[in-house]
This record gives sequence, C-alpha cells and structure tokens, in this order.
Amino acid sequence: MPSQLYQEVPLAEKERLFQLVKSDARFDSYLYGCYECGICVAACPSARFYDFSPRKITQTLAREDVELFYEQLNDDVWNCSQCFSCLRCPRQNSPGGLITIMREVAVNNGLKTTQEALAGYTRIIYKIMTTGTQVSPDMLQEDAFPDWGPQVKEVAANLELWRRALPPETLHTTGLSWDVEERTMHELYMIWKLTGVMDMITALDEGLHDIMEEIMEDALEDSGLTID
Repeated sequence: MPSQLYQEVPLAEKERLFQLVKSDARFDSYLYGCYECGICVAACPSARFYDFSPRKITQTLAREDVELFYEQLNDDVWNCSQCFSCLRCPRQNSPGGLITIMREVAVNNGLKTTQEALAGYTRIIYKIMTTGTQVSPDMLQEDAFPDWGPQVKEVAANLELWRRALPPETLHTTGLSWDVEERTMHELYMIWKLTGVMDMITALDEGLHDIMEEIMEDALEDSGLTID
C-alpha cells in the first residue's frame, strides 16, 4: 500500500534525492542485500527506544522504494545514534553507513524536517566555535533537545536549582571547566571551512553561518591566519 506521507513532494524530487544517495562512492560498500535476519535491529540501541529499524533502512534502499526512502530521509534517519552496532550484519551491510549518507544528503539539500531536527544542535555548533565547549546549562531545554529523553525536561524545569550548584561563571559558558586555546578554535574553523562543513551549516541555518563566518574571519585576521 503506497504511503500517504509527503504526497505533496513531486516524485521526481524524491527520485533525485535517492540518486544522490545511491551515487555516493560509499554506497556500494555499505549495501550488499538484506537477509532480513534482524541482527542489526537486535543490536541497535535506538531500536529499543524509538520506532526505528536499521533493517528497514537497508531494505528500502535495496528495493529502491523511493516513497518510503523519502519518509525515512525526513524522519527515521535522525533516530540513529550512529554507534554502528549494526556492523555485525552477516551480509556485511552497514545500515549506519547508509544513514550517514542519507543524513548528508538531507543536510546538503536543506530539508525542512532536517532543519527542525537539528535546530538545537546549531546552538552547539555556535557554542563550540565561540567557547570551545559544547553545551552550557542555559541550553538544556526540552524543545531544543527532545531526543535527549525525559531527563532534559526535568533539568529544564529545575534549571535555577541546578545553577545554584554551579559557579556563577558557568551559567552561560563552561569556561571554568577547561580552557581552550583560541588557536585551537581557529584551526577547527579552518578545517570546517576547507572540508565543506560550513557549506552544510548554511543549508541548515544561514543566519548562524553568517554570524560564525563574520566572527571567525575577524578572529583569523587578528591572529594572522589565512585560508587560501
């Protein structure tokens, strides 16, 4: 029975995105066919907590079911924890590797569902680039990280209590936890710039990209570093 989801999206667009995944240089070494043995599902931690199956991802791609592929591209791929426990597949499939390719295609094509799924993580990117750390207490909000489980809701509800147990300086940064040299952050930005990560960020959040680029380009200039 054909799926009723995403019917407003033209079939040609779904096929275009599928071909982007299939034409990736890694695709043929990640997919050899599925026995439907379920070993990958049994090993998958995400399958225990979500309506998620690495086996279904593999089968969909093997059967070239473009409609179901598009659903998974928008929804299921973001339930994968990328732990690669699925690599124990007896056919040597890599569902986690296939999902990596699908995620990259979703990001590079700026899918709305991808922007929504990663909205909270754009704040992490900004925090890394400006402070060298990942998460600060003010970021622990349920709406930003719904996939972190019920603990995030509890933490957010009692945030002031948790803050009283922390040094004041850590309310919006984690500067007292460890020091990160500015040059390290500058080099990280240069790596992201040269490897295309900044282009991927543009597809997710153009405003964030522009802010980061302005801040880091000025910082690089002040440090005497250049990107050729």
